Amino acid sequence: MFKKILIANRGEIACRVIRACREMKIATIAVYSEADKDALHVRMADEAYFIGAAPSSESYLRWEKIIDVAKTSGAEAIHPGYGFLSENSEFVRRVTEEGITFIGPSPEAMEAMGGKISARKIAIEAGVPVVPGTTEPLHSFENAREVAASFGYPVMLKASAGGGGKGMRLVENENDLKNALEAAQSEAESSFGDSSVYVEKAIVRPRHIEIQIFSDKHGNHVHLGERECSIQRRHQKVIEECPSPINDAALRQRMGECAVLVAKAVNYVGAGTVEFLVSDLDRSFYFLEMNTRLQVEHPVTELVTRIDLVREQINVAHGEKLSFTQKDVNWDGHAIECRVYAEDPENNFLPSPGKISRLRLPQGSGVRDDGGVYEGSEVSIYYDPMISKLAVYGRNRQEAIDRMRRALEEYEVGGIKTTLPFFREVMEDEEFIEGKLDTGFIERFNARKKVKSLSETEKDMALIAAALAYADKQKSVSAAPVKSDARISRWTIAGRLGALANKF
Repeated sequence: MFKKILIANRGEIACRVIRACREMKIATIAVYSEADKDALHVRMADEAYFIGAAPSSESYLRWEKIIDVAKTSGAEAIHPGYGFLSENSEFVRRVTEEGITFIGPSPEAMEAMGGKISARKIAIEAGVPVVPGTTEPLHSFENAREVAASFGYPVMLKASAGGGGKGMRLVENENDLKNALEAAQSEAESSFGDSSVYVEKAIVRPRHIEIQIFSDKHGNHVHLGERECSIQRRHQKVIEECPSPINDAALRQRMGECAVLVAKAVNYVGAGTVEFLVSDLDRSFYFLEMNTRLQVEHPVTELVTRIDLVREQINVAHGEKLSFTQKDVNWDGHAIECRVYAEDPENNFLPSPGKISRLRLPQGSGVRDDGGVYEGSEVSIYYDPMISKLAVYGRNRQEAIDRMRRALEEYEVGGIKTTLPFFREVMEDEEFIEGKLDTGFIERFNARKKVKSLSETEKDMALIAAALAYADKQKSVSAAPVKSDARISRWTIAGRLGALANKF
């Protein structure tokens, strides 16, 4: 087994990999930027090396610096985590050329599945259903208009090299197409250096469900079931579950078989995720893309299947066979994960960087927190503002919801705004509890909140008006003193007015 592994990442995923390595008695090497010199992953690792200034373009994306550290420290393998260089095929090639093992798939598999257009072609050739759309980039507005008209609106514009919602635009009608196309191309160019955009037929109110797959170097390919990832903001997930609330053994088998077909088509090795859009109407599903790395939400799969995916990644990279077969994979219970971000949910989830003045983590049966911060640490403006991933396990979905509700009540973060209040409200939401999920959930949830808030305000206004009218009537009917229990005091009225004012 490897004696030393370098983690080419930061934050909670770096800490997660370090913990797995400790259990396997593997020494860990951390890299850090100027902004992360006091970060938790730096404190946890056996060795840590400075690699540059705070911007990721000067540190975590500088693969030559990371390779130099690996060679200097004697690291035999590199774990990329997710984000940054995790899906950079050129980085993988350079790592391999230096005689260092990359813990992940081959650069060829990355390239095949990294471009959304090429991935669609591979899925089609493998017999996997895809959303109706183009297999070549759009070359003009006229081309886009012709294709969109043939599919019928609404349609979705997507960056070919994209991810994380970048270069993506929903177009409801032809009048919006030109501006949306220009915006998608511009964002794709600035985010990925590639302005290529293609078009797909938009699936109305789809669920976003992904299948975890795992492959080794001996030709074994298995799937570990689905994750429900429909609750998203800006096309990025914030709450995930395993299994999906529409869990169906037959549907899982069909989707799992399709995911394995995609993995086989590119000779995949390691952990990967095949993402699908699923229609609630008839449970038809369509290939969306493949992420050639470990996913942020992997803990919910680990909790339900009892398989350590990071440990398995390391073993497979070392050349070992998968420690389980498809028949060995069982799904027991239910898990839910909330991504705790330093964001203001009341202000369109805008980042809220700063110093964490207080941190109290939830504990107890079935609670897991994969964190990358500590009390007194700083949430930087330079990186993704994730604080931790709070995951819970229950014997069924209702028990998992109850446990998450309790855990969220215990979770305290001071000094910055977080998404914790949002999660607390979602866990009480009737549509969430009933499993009525799709990618437009948050928009509808916020609309329900607004209506509820207006309704409460209207009740307050009516009560205040009635109180004032009653007081005036009492004054005009009799000059005699009114007993305190027969009227509403001016202090009560003032209090109601103050509460009402705070709502605006």
